[in-house]
Amino acid sequence: MYPGPVIFLVAALAVLVGLSLGLLGGGGSILTVPLLVYVAGMEAKEAIATSLLVVGVTSAVATAAHARAGRVQWRTGLIFGGFAMVGAYLGGRVAAFLPGTLLLLAFALMMLATAWAMLRRSGPEPARAHDTLPWALVVGEGLVVGFVTGIVGAGGGFLVVPALVLLGGLPMPVAVGTSLVVIAMKSGAGLAGYLSSVSIDWATAGVVTVAAVAGALLGGRLVSRVHPDRLRVAFGWFVLVMGVFVLGQELLALV
Repeated sequence: MYPGPVIFLVAALAVLVGLSLGLLGGGGSILTVPLLVYVAGMEAKEAIATSLLVVGVTSAVATAAHARAGRVQWRTGLIFGGFAMVGAYLGGRVAAFLPGTLLLLAFALMMLATAWAMLRRSGPEPARAHDTLPWALVVGEGLVVGFVTGIVGAGGGFLVVPALVLLGGLPMPVAVGTSLVVIAMKSGAGLAGYLSSVSIDWATAGVVTVAAVAGALLGGRLVSRVHPDRLRVAFGWFVLVMGVFVLGQELLALV
């Protein structure tokens, strides 16, 4: 456990992690990994493993609120999540052989690519996306996104939400709720892969998880009050800013 002022700051910021997950269906790991690395002072791999635990538990709790409001498409989420779990476990095992700086650089680049995809999208939300969902793409995206999750410790909402919106055509609120199912499943699988080579500070992880869950419950209540297009644009800018920050920090560390 870290000193009192540090753990208090980490817990306060962790509320934003949960708020992001509950409101946007992603962004939890985008906040959690930098939080644990740059504020709590964890090594990259320990932070990534801890992030998978925090984001997985928080996503599972947040799913309940979205499900009650009818914003979870279970069939899509479970199929996507099942294949993503396979990729996430393999990614977690492969990550043990990669340097931490490389993992964080890959993390930042994926964030920037996702932000671009979300911000460039225009036009109305599809009305009946689930009737025409391309299952081959869902399976392929699930494996790839899961592998990336395992490698860089991202719960994957910043990849899953765009996949469900851009490829599956789900309305943003439904993509948010469905993504939480996928995130919970593959975060658990990715964590299992990491635990073979990384130890976790369980006390710190517990504090961060409790704070994040509180934020997620609040975010789940707010999501229905925000217009889908505004939610998508806010998500895109959020990912862009965080991606630039992490990329800049890691490039400076290499100089």
